[in-house]
Amino acid sequence: MRSLLLTFAQNLNFSETQLKEILSQPLTEVLNSPQLQQALNSLDTNLLKETLPTAGGVLAKELPPFYNWLKNELGVKRVPDSPDHTTTWVIGFVHNQESLTHLVELHQPVPRPALEASIPRLVGMFEGVEDAQVRQEWQKAIAALCLVLVVAARERDREVVAVR
Repeated sequence: MRSLLLTFAQNLNFSETQLKEILSQPLTEVLNSPQLQQALNSLDTNLLKETLPTAGGVLAKELPPFYNWLKNELGVKRVPDSPDHTTTWVIGFVHNQESLTHLVELHQPVPRPALEASIPRLVGMFEGVEDAQVRQEWQKAIAALCLVLVVAARERDREVVAVR
């Protein structure tokens, strides 16, 4: 969990206390929260759009081994066959064609422990990008999207426990 919080703190400029509070809230509250809106609004979408080929190259190279790791090490059952789906989704989000709620729906089958364990590695895929501004902006964008996924997964787990 420390690595997850550290990944979010480093890339989203939230304190650990703020993150713990955000992660304990219902998804609808987080989606409408000023903190998330500020994080999303602070993304340099022009830079992200200009550097989509760079991100696409990183994802095309890094996602296949990442997917193998998810499947073989973390036991995730439904893993994409290729990086195309993730790359297409990220491009759609940057172009305001995909929603955060759709992202959450797509990731519902992923168990929360596997999701949380995978985020530092996913955000870290961009470490090799030489341009610091481009690297930081993509890491921030991926971290923001992943924060929403973790909030949703934790809310799902709380609902399951409440039903029992």
